[in-house]
Amino acid sequence: MKKSISYLLVIVVVLMTTAAKKTVTIFMIGDSTMANKSIDNDKQERGWGMALQGFFTENVRVDNHAVNGRSSKSFIDEGRWDKVKELIKPGDYVFIQFGHNDEKPQPERHTVPGGSFDDNLRKFVKETRERGGIPVLFNCVVRRNFMKVVPKNDDDEKLRESTYSNDTIESDTLFDTHGEYRLAPKRVAEEMKVLFVDANAITHNLEQGMGREASKRLHMWFRPGEHPSMPDGRQDNTHYCVYGAHVVAGLLVDAIGEVVPELRPYIVHYDLVVANNGFGNYMSLQKAVDEAPEGKTTAIRILNGSWPKPVVSRNKKIKYYCDSQAKIGD
Repeated sequence: MKKSISYLLVIVVVLMTTAAKKTVTIFMIGDSTMANKSIDNDKQERGWGMALQGFFTENVRVDNHAVNGRSSKSFIDEGRWDKVKELIKPGDYVFIQFGHNDEKPQPERHTVPGGSFDDNLRKFVKETRERGGIPVLFNCVVRRNFMKVVPKNDDDEKLRESTYSNDTIESDTLFDTHGEYRLAPKRVAEEMKVLFVDANAITHNLEQGMGREASKRLHMWFRPGEHPSMPDGRQDNTHYCVYGAHVVAGLLVDAIGEVVPELRPYIVHYDLVVANNGFGNYMSLQKAVDEAPEGKTTAIRILNGSWPKPVVSRNKKIKYYCDSQAKIGD
């Protein structure tokens, strides 16, 4: 009898340990504003989804499948959705955000809000649910557009070829560039009773609140010679830099916590995040320490990598939080 009880206790402990270590996966599908980016040659562009892992504990795994230049149509037609769909397990989440490229005129990308765009969103929702997953719809983040007349833009991807210009005349008001494409996801969410995050409103309030000059810091605005990876500078109101991606991810993760209360216990905020794959706002632990402010305790989360013990000046207080894939010192 005692042996049976002992075995039962062992089983219970094992089950409890397994449950505690259970990982929930968040799959992300969308465009360049969400996507992971190359960090070769110290490139500075980031999607907000690239920064999202730093705002969740290790119980949540962010699997980002968003790709530059894709619309809801091209993401499906290229077979990308089918690959993601096969990975979804019961209880996993799928974050869905399109719109920037659905409005483009190219036939391989263009969809119609109220028609094909809505149908594609319905497809993502329906097939996620068929796999036992939980869909979450997002509308598109805003472009930084302070001009009443929206500049002609047939392809956001070409903005990577732009160079810095100081002759753009802007107002003090942020103007919408997405029209019905920002409204369709909410409409589909209400129709299909889907969780919805109003990323457009959140980023509109952010950019308008910062104003026309400070909001440039969120995007790929660099003067000539300001960064070695862009010797001629860059002027891009769509794509985020490292700072912008982390600010936006931090705001959106809090909105996610409100909309998806089951994920709220796993949401975390640290002062700085270090990762050697570009998922943090620093790729060097020593640099993060060097730029930490004096006179207060700075919480630094380290997502991965093996790092030499950093040199900390006397006036700084640093507290490190290492994930299981991270290590400091020998």
